[in-house]
Amino acid sequence: MAASETPVQSHRKVIIASSLGTVFEWYDFYLYGLLATIISAQFFSGVNDTTAFILALGAFAAGFAVRPFGALVFGRVGDLVGRKYTFLVTMGLMGVSTFAVGLLPSYASIGVAAPLMLVGLRLLQGLALGGEYGGAAIYVAEHAPEGKRGLYTSFIQTTATLG
Repeated sequence: MAASETPVQSHRKVIIASSLGTVFEWYDFYLYGLLATIISAQFFSGVNDTTAFILALGAFAAGFAVRPFGALVFGRVGDLVGRKYTFLVTMGLMGVSTFAVGLLPSYASIGVAAPLMLVGLRLLQGLALGGEYGGAAIYVAEHAPEGKRGLYTSFIQTTATLG
């Protein structure tokens, strides 16, 4: 904490930084869900439209399926090297994975490799989200004053809905 910063300002800074991270990470998931019909046409065009959409939703679900593993992996990393560093790593992993999804060639260009790469990137996004979400809640709880942990960590859950 800086010498001129009050404890309230410091707590506010921790909450805002952690909440913004949660918003950005969940926003990537929101975008995928929003664009699922377009993604299905680009990456699963080898089958009929309904099946393609279901496969696109399956790729969406893959990100959710690995979230607990992200929490385990990045939770341990956070314990070993610090939550702030781990938070930055998960944000970077999410950003790079999302950027890479935008660069993927379509099914028409490279065939079955396109959906496989998409699912792989969705798995990385899920790992990042699992690590960031739990890490953010713990980071805020560690910086919250006694009697305010529940209130302060509730901002993490609330801001997830904004993403």
